Amino acid sequence: MILAAGQGTRVRPLTKDLPKPMVPILGKPVMEYLIEHLARHGITEIMINVAYHHKMIEAYFGDGHRWGVNIGYSFEGVCEHGDILPRPKGSAGGMKAIQDFSGFFDETTLVICGDAIIDLDLGAALGEHHGKGALASVVTLEVPEDQVQNYGIVVADAAGKVEFFQEKPSPAQAKSNLASTGIYFFEPQVLDLVPSGVSFDIGSQLFPLLAEKGLPFYAQSRFFNWIDIGRVQDYWQVLQRVLRGEVAEMSMPGKEIRPGVWVGLNTSIDWENSTIVGPVYIGSSVKIEPGCSLIGPAWVGHGSHLRAGAKVIRSVLFEYTRVGNGMEFSEMIVSPRYCVNRAGDTSYVGDDRCPLRWGDARGG
Repeated sequence: MILAAGQGTRVRPLTKDLPKPMVPILGKPVMEYLIEHLARHGITEIMINVAYHHKMIEAYFGDGHRWGVNIGYSFEGVCEHGDILPRPKGSAGGMKAIQDFSGFFDETTLVICGDAIIDLDLGAALGEHHGKGALASVVTLEVPEDQVQNYGIVVADAAGKVEFFQEKPSPAQAKSNLASTGIYFFEPQVLDLVPSGVSFDIGSQLFPLLAEKGLPFYAQSRFFNWIDIGRVQDYWQVLQRVLRGEVAEMSMPGKEIRPGVWVGLNTSIDWENSTIVGPVYIGSSVKIEPGCSLIGPAWVGHGSHLRAGAKVIRSVLFEYTRVGNGMEFSEMIVSPRYCVNRAGDTSYVGDDRCPLRWGDARGG
């Protein structure tokens, strides 16, 4: 079960026109990496709950045959005055709606958020879940104490049994630094605790209920890469790690034509008179004029254009972004409509705070 019905408000403007699982990394939606990982581990029946911009997810992933899996969708919404409107039911409520509709969850189910990249050994995690006779398991990682307010925090005993669950506590209130990674294993009986027809959340409602009842609910502490795109600044950091080759199972697209420089098809690049230092990925149909500097880690989306003298340093250009003559971007995410610095501060084209102007950056 991939959870993909949220609005992704904390990563706006990236999610202004697309759902969070469709936010691109090197030209691929983040959820595509997740589906590839599931397929590698033999998980071939995947349900996805959707709401906001649901048609974009459904149109891209279809029935899943391209990845060797079978994908189904559960739209969470209502029809009002002829319009179909998204109405997410909460992470647990969305699962309950599927169960009431079809009884899909008839065996141990992996539940995972659609906005993270992982390389977790799913077979080992499933084995631990079964070995402990767990009704529910949550995979955790330690996070710095000053970041606990960004996560659901798990408090467990020496055997790993969860005693209680804190949803985004302040550092002063946190009882541990074990963060939920949004990766869960559930037995079908868990959904008997979820009421039908109401919004119900896994972290803030279901987990505290499991702990309160003293049911076999366990935390797993594992070493693996968990790259969560919870905030805009997380997204910038993720891309830097990917471009530096620090994330397993994420190969660079294109052809490596010189060390650390990957290039797509149909590009026009003045190699003689430009400075390009990897790691860099330059997408297809990109044009780079003389005098430009492109310093990695950096990603230039397909169809983009760097005009003479432009400098792009440790930055990301989304597809069809044009950077004007002599313009410089350092540690930024740039699209034809907005730019975001690494701290998550956003400015839009035409805004005095944004280096871009309507004549400089545009689609097309």
